[in-house]
Amino acid sequence: MRIIAGDCKGRHIKPVPGTSTRPTTDKVRESIFNMIGPFFDGGMALDLYGGSGALGIEALSRGIEKCVFVDRENKAIETIKWNLEQTKFTESAEVFRNDSKRALKALQKREVAFSLVLLDPPYHKEQILHDLEKLTAYKLLEENATIVVEHKKEVTLPEEFAGLRMIREETYSGKTTISIYTYEQSGVEKEE
Repeated sequence: MRIIAGDCKGRHIKPVPGTSTRPTTDKVRESIFNMIGPFFDGGMALDLYGGSGALGIEALSRGIEKCVFVDRENKAIETIKWNLEQTKFTESAEVFRNDSKRALKALQKREVAFSLVLLDPPYHKEQILHDLEKLTAYKLLEENATIVVEHKKEVTLPEEFAGLRMIREETYSGKTTISIYTYEQSGVEKEE
């Protein structure tokens, strides 16, 4: 695995050892960032299912100012920290060992908002919809934030959901689909 572009272009990073995670291939990662960037002028990112940290580190390499990495597996946390050291992004990152539900609640309490969210969870539709709903309900998204969801081709996600509007969807290798959403606060009904 390597960083595709930006400050750390060509730098090799390691995957999480074992078979507990499914890393995003370099080709798919390059396609994702060509669709959403390819470069950024600051902003804060959330890599909610960090794995090796490749997606979040790619975002940092391409100009995201800070990235919060979350994963529930200890091996993944160790790998993210090692990869951040190799790419010299340790100071631009926060790494937390937690599941996504608890992590989103903790982030709500910190009152942070993200311009980019990367969701590459274990392939379960219900979890994706829960995460998307909580991102908006907990006010964790900046206006016009970009949310990237990697999922099985067989999973159909809604075109509009909780103030999110799908702006693009691509399938790779006949099995992995990338759905890209944008957040429009005006699309969320105001609470009375």
